[in-house]
Amino acid sequence: MPEFCGIQLAHPVINASGTFDAIAARRVYGDALLGDFPFSAFVSKTITPEPRAGNEPQRIWETPAGMINSIGLPNKGLEGFLAEDLPQLAELPVPLVVSVMATDRAQFGRLVQAVGEREEVAAIELNVSCPNVHSGLIVGEQPGETTALLEALRPLTAKPLIVKLTPNVASPADVAVAAEEGGADAVSLINTLKASAIDPITGKPGIAAGHGGLSGPAVRPVAVAQVRAVAAAVSVPIVGMGGVCDGADALEMITAGAALVAVGTESFRDPKAGKRVASELADLLESGRSGTAVGHTA
Repeated sequence: MPEFCGIQLAHPVINASGTFDAIAARRVYGDALLGDFPFSAFVSKTITPEPRAGNEPQRIWETPAGMINSIGLPNKGLEGFLAEDLPQLAELPVPLVVSVMATDRAQFGRLVQAVGEREEVAAIELNVSCPNVHSGLIVGEQPGETTALLEALRPLTAKPLIVKLTPNVASPADVAVAAEEGGADAVSLINTLKASAIDPITGKPGIAAGHGGLSGPAVRPVAVAQVRAVAAAVSVPIVGMGGVCDGADALEMITAGAALVAVGTESFRDPKAGKRVASELADLLESGRSGTAVGHTA
């Protein structure tokens, strides 16, 4: 059984934040979901200090090897999450990681302190893809901002802090080093790549916001390259994600340096993808192929 930041897990496959709604899935599958949960830990949808409605439709656009999304982080806010969602997520049979985002250190601190006080929460993921309202800089794109944020948050909780890195920078490894220096217990990558699409019928952007984030198999080579670079630069464990569709993809991430692998877009196509990927990965590892190069074509 793998261990991640002191948390015991049944296997190394978890979900990417916002790609599997465990509460909605339980409404569909009932308590059978609890006995056959597809992930070894569950990462919540990102919560913000105040409720958000999200972006206007169209919010998802399919591409030949993935999808573009601009959902806009719809959520109930901190108080709504603690009162309504957390009690339901606490019933899941796996450790809970809560993803949080804010626009300044004080609001990040409010989220981390409130979430970190809850026994139901095993770890906290910091989504650092939002601009700092005071500096105007995106925290996860500026190593100095990342270090300053972690130094402010680290004293507020003993729970593991996982920093979700953006791929949309020249050197994600520099940001990862900054996160580690600030006190991060782990990093996760990649988030989505900046992307856009034009509707061939209307001639207008396929996403109402004009742009969004690309995920799915198309981003996997980028993810593997960035996981390798980050693994060479930091000593904290890494959650690797980006276009993982099967066990071979997961093994490639682990070979690149990831301790855990997150499944995201594939869960939209196959809600049980996490369990399938974990089973295929276990078979590959058991067969002794973990030390060989893995080739895969989407």
